[in-house]
Amino acid sequence: MAKKVQKKILRITLMKSGIGYSEKHKATLRALGFHKISQTVEHEDSSALRGMLRKVNHLVKVEEQG
Repeated sequence: MAKKVQKKILRITLMKSGIGYSEKHKATLRALGFHKISQTVEHEDSSALRGMLRKVNHLVKVEEQG
């Protein structure tokens, strides 16, 4: 019998504006679903998401939800 794997949820908060950074950084923030500073979004953990977060890690705060 296969076990159900619980996906990790990442809570991501935009801490700093994308103004003054490259268009790729701004596009990544939009793809993550951000519109305002201090906005928090939740996404399932994946390798694609981790790559996006690595690109904008200086602008966001990431928390893992158990």
